[in-house]
Amino acid sequence: MNTMYKAMTIAGSDTSGGAGMEADLKTFQEMGVYGMVALTCIVAQRADNWAHEIYPLELDVIQKQLSTILDGIGINAMKTGMLGSADLVELVAKTIVKYKLPHVVIDPVMVCKGIDSIMVPDAAAAIKKFLVPKAEVITPNLLEAAYLAELPQVTNLAEMQEAAGRIHEAGAKYVVLKAGDRLAGAEAVDLIYDGQNFVISKTPKLKNCFNHGAGCTFSACITANLAKGKSLHEAMEITKDFIHKALAGSFRLNKFAGATQHCAWRE
Repeated sequence: MNTMYKAMTIAGSDTSGGAGMEADLKTFQEMGVYGMVALTCIVAQRADNWAHEIYPLELDVIQKQLSTILDGIGINAMKTGMLGSADLVELVAKTIVKYKLPHVVIDPVMVCKGIDSIMVPDAAAAIKKFLVPKAEVITPNLLEAAYLAELPQVTNLAEMQEAAGRIHEAGAKYVVLKAGDRLAGAEAVDLIYDGQNFVISKTPKLKNCFNHGAGCTFSACITANLAKGKSLHEAMEITKDFIHKALAGSFRLNKFAGATQHCAWRE
């Protein structure tokens, strides 16, 4: 009988299907991992202009979902996504401790695509205080990394290394910085820091692709592979290949947005 690996995401729902728990579950499935979700909020896009409207779930409803998954089933790894309040962040931190959860991947979702400011300052501050020290792996983008590292900005490789060092000192075991398209130049840069060594990888940027949900997919792929017993460096190699193919196969949804193609890696 084949082993069934299980992963949990604590995240919001993106009604358009490109990001959030939809991206997480699609990625888990492609990696051969059984995915479960504790839903934190529902994000709906207005059909006339694609403005995002966010509808949070009550804390006790989230607590009951966590109990279903952790008391009723069990997991091999977990990740976070959109956590819209400080109270919710504290609940997640307490849950990690209570259940001694393995392979905790924190994707500190603090900004929306195209918006260069922190969405919920109280939640961001709580992530910094309560979840960074509990992260086996943390996967901020450059804006989130600057906030967590208390730097004015992160705009080059040297500043990425400085930010990673500070975030590691705050308690995260492995810091994975993903520059995406935020750094100038023709290459996309990823960095892993374990407190001793920097591992830097560069790949050519893909032109004319849709990257909505790429951050969620990135952290979900790492989570799925940790659930299967891979090392972080093994998980990263698989994730880079998975993301590259998903972006290369991305497609337009409507006149406002497109999405990554999660099944491109398999096909």
